[in-house]
Amino acid sequence: MPLTDLIEQAFAPATEALRGDNIPGAVLGIVTADGTRAVRWAGWAQIEPEREPISRDTVFDLASLTKVIFTTTTILRLVEQGRIGLDDPLTVAIPDLRQYDMDAAERHLTFRQCLAHQTHLPAVEPLYTYGQDPDTLRAFILQRVWRSGPPVYSDINFMLLGIAIERITGTPLIEQPLPGGFTFRPDPCLCAATERCTWRGRVIRGEVHDENAFALGGASGHAGLFGTIDAVLDFARSILDGSALSAESLKAIRTRESDKRTVGWEGFYAGWHGGDACSPTTIGHTGFTGTGLWLDFERGLAWSLLTNRVHPTRHKDTGIMPLRRATGEAVIALFDQNRRS
Repeated sequence: MPLTDLIEQAFAPATEALRGDNIPGAVLGIVTADGTRAVRWAGWAQIEPEREPISRDTVFDLASLTKVIFTTTTILRLVEQGRIGLDDPLTVAIPDLRQYDMDAAERHLTFRQCLAHQTHLPAVEPLYTYGQDPDTLRAFILQRVWRSGPPVYSDINFMLLGIAIERITGTPLIEQPLPGGFTFRPDPCLCAATERCTWRGRVIRGEVHDENAFALGGASGHAGLFGTIDAVLDFARSILDGSALSAESLKAIRTRESDKRTVGWEGFYAGWHGGDACSPTTIGHTGFTGTGLWLDFERGLAWSLLTNRVHPTRHKDTGIMPLRRATGEAVIALFDQNRRS
């Protein structure tokens, strides 16, 4: 069975979600390590203020996929270049981090700890409510006495990593070079719409949905990247075939730093968002706007489901978790069946 036939069947959970008006639109892409791919799409890129159909070329706000596609990959390449060490403290790149307290816990955080979410930093903070001057907000992030707690999945970790990338490269995140199909500055007319934002007073389209990333200038280490399904699949294939990173870096993103986390990514566990049919070495990540990417190394298979599930509001049960799981399980079941036949 060719991938084009397989994807028609694997898209069935998304079709049901679209039929039930749980999500406006969806694009599913599958790619193998040898580059074979298939893409299926349906629904709407925007339903208000007026309807516009989705397409293969629709540009999505990738949300927290920014963490793995851009930030993690960039940090690991800087390690490969010898410009930093994975176990170096952030202060190697950001010497003014908590500069008024040389014993502050933040000054001891390493790149590895932030990438693997093994820090004391909180999950999220409404930084945008403190103002919208990006330079001042960056200074606030660096000097804030953060409340301490157990390790959690934290946007703050990746905000710090984004600032480190800017310091090391001397280039603002929004101006960083990106592979084709990715951008921090999309054409709104090409984008899937996200939320009707009460803070900004409009339907968000072509600007980052995440309020903190918006206040930081449109791009941050945790959010701000936009891309098409084919750009995401190109990235996934480059990880699967080993061309994106060195062997040591690939080992890092596949090796557990905790029960659920590797360097940058989340590793398979029972009940996770990628479905229980994944091989144990599968890694994946999701984005708040309704995006997701999974790489099953044993099968040489990756798939990405991109939706705009927060359009026009996040305050609705869209069933995104069961949709992601059902899609992953369908992709793998059909792929395995195809290999056996």
